[in-house]
Amino acid sequence: MTRGTDEIYLAPKFHYVKLSNGVQMPKLGLGMSHKGGYSHSAVVYALRECGYRLIDTAVRYSNEHQIGLAIKESKVPRKEVFITTKLWPAQYGYESTLIDFQASCQRLAVNYIDLYLMHWPECPSSCTDRRQLLADTWRAMELLYHKGLCRAIGVSNFWIADLQRFLLDCTVVPHVNQVECHPYHNPRELIAYCRQRGIQFEGYSPLAKATLLDKAPVLAVAKRNNCTPAQVLLRWSIQNDVIAIPQSTSEERLKENAQIFSIELSVDDMAVLDNLHRNYRVVDSSTIQQKIDTSYAEQLQLSWQLAGQCKNEKRCMLGSLHSKLTKT
Repeated sequence: MTRGTDEIYLAPKFHYVKLSNGVQMPKLGLGMSHKGGYSHSAVVYALRECGYRLIDTAVRYSNEHQIGLAIKESKVPRKEVFITTKLWPAQYGYESTLIDFQASCQRLAVNYIDLYLMHWPECPSSCTDRRQLLADTWRAMELLYHKGLCRAIGVSNFWIADLQRFLLDCTVVPHVNQVECHPYHNPRELIAYCRQRGIQFEGYSPLAKATLLDKAPVLAVAKRNNCTPAQVLLRWSIQNDVIAIPQSTSEERLKENAQIFSIELSVDDMAVLDNLHRNYRVVDSSTIQQKIDTSYAEQLQLSWQLAGQCKNEKRCMLGSLHSKLTKT
């Protein structure tokens, strides 16, 4: 497989943004989460009936296998679907990144991933050299990118201070940074920092888990534009050149969200929404370190219990990936 854009189909219904390396990425996608529930029929419906072409998942969400099955059932050709998945910090490290990437490909039933992200800038507490671990992880991702196994690579939940340190060790500047973004959590300085460095900003939880749908300013803008509050929030992201990946298991909501490209918010309406920032976040980052450490400890315990089996599986995965890397 060769990385590029010519062979990738662009769904006419959805708008795209060009990443710094020329790869075209849909501006609207379907997001997943660890606790948000999964609906197989909803993913198939989004792909087949609504024209969604961006699916965002992660190792942490434990649904990569189901996503692969849904894409297959939808009958939408692989080249038309932009797949994002994320590496969990418990798997950070050069060799472990290569192994986990191969595992994600197997679960998704694909031979390449469109966008591969580091899920958080945090590392297991037992790590004695955080900068080196992040650098080693990124070096492995750069290898996957240069060999065409990833069309783009990036990070998630990285703030300016994280990026400043991280970029010192990068040969390839991240193509994307994915962070929570909606009118009540609008990190303008971070967005500007990313844009200045050619890093596309992507916003998860653009509807803030439906907690903003009854806010008076949002309702007022929706009424003026004869659309729903959810469409207002998504359109705000799109017009700010922020990729949006709302979650939904409702066919009605999926269809509603897909119709935002026929809506255009006025300068005044955008100004109203731009000034709603309250630093309100629906994802609690204060618990992430504990979750990373717990999963890392569980991973170590499992590897001790299945030492021989895991060693053989690790050898097989590395051998398979080595074959791919030498062929591309």
